Amino acid sequence: MAGNSFGQLFRISTFGESHGEAIGVIIDGCPAQLPIDLEFIQADLDKRRPGQSKITTQRKESDTVKVLSGIFEGKSTGTPIALMIPNEDHRSKDYEHNKDVYRPSHADYTYDAKYGIRDHRGGGRSSARETAARVAAGAIAKLLLQHYGISVFAHVSAVGKINAPNLEALPVAALIDLREDNIVRCADPATAKEMIGFIDEIRKDGDTVGGKVSCVINGCPPGLGEPVFDKLHADLGKAMLSINAVHGFEYGSGFSGSEMRGSEHNDIFLATSDAPKTLTNFSGGIQGGIANGMEINFTVAFKPVATIMHNQQTVNAAGEAAEIKGKGRHDPCVVPRAVVIVEAMAALVIADQLLRNKSSKL
Repeated sequence: MAGNSFGQLFRISTFGESHGEAIGVIIDGCPAQLPIDLEFIQADLDKRRPGQSKITTQRKESDTVKVLSGIFEGKSTGTPIALMIPNEDHRSKDYEHNKDVYRPSHADYTYDAKYGIRDHRGGGRSSARETAARVAAGAIAKLLLQHYGISVFAHVSAVGKINAPNLEALPVAALIDLREDNIVRCADPATAKEMIGFIDEIRKDGDTVGGKVSCVINGCPPGLGEPVFDKLHADLGKAMLSINAVHGFEYGSGFSGSEMRGSEHNDIFLATSDAPKTLTNFSGGIQGGIANGMEINFTVAFKPVATIMHNQQTVNAAGEAAEIKGKGRHDPCVVPRAVVIVEAMAALVIADQLLRNKSSKL
């Protein structure tokens, strides 16, 4: 099946299904001699794993990563890195009652239409369980970026209509501490408390709600990104839109920029002792598809999780009217666990573009 690989020089391929023996990833193109901190990788996986709080799915997975190849004596060898994460708590029987009907807003019908066969157990390959493999690969990309002084930070900026205030004034280290101090992973404590209460109400009602994750990339050198089709924001957009449940992506001023005049929106350059800086950052750190050295910022919108604990009307594989029963273990809101997925995909894009940029000039 095509479409399982991402990146050009720093390239990943994921494998496995939600209810199979394991999921995993092969990373090709990671430079040799990079120190690989397995505890760092596991810490990121722990942020994504299910069953971590009352506002996430209660599926219990340790998501313990196993190294199969490409790492020796704590460093990358330059050969493909293979990582595997066993599935430990899959309950395939939870899906038997719906195996012949299509769940609304899931990939059931579209997978059947494309392949003529589908794995009904938790969605198979279309399950968000696959994103654990991305997080493992993204953690290695983060380690590579740290070597170049580049950091990636994301947090929950909205749940439903509850929006967190702008937190640009705070240093990233402080934001990380604030984010990890609550189960919704919002870096504003007051807003986090409101979000948690709202998600818990939604959960008790058997329903779900969407939200937004905002991300900033600091330390990215000017020049990353390719002209025309592989613009940096285009690659970031594809990366984010490839994440399950993502329905929107905007960077810099985003859609609000369409309401501004050019005289308001232009980022005025300032002369500095180092590289040029800009007075504002409506460009989101990217101009002409290429990083300008300013902070890269973007926001990702997630739809409500499609599985709800209500019975719904649908059709079966024969095209007949049917009813689907709400059952199983699912997130009432996906964004608390999606934060680290957004970071992982952003890190993979920047790592790939960083390596590609090394051949751009003498």
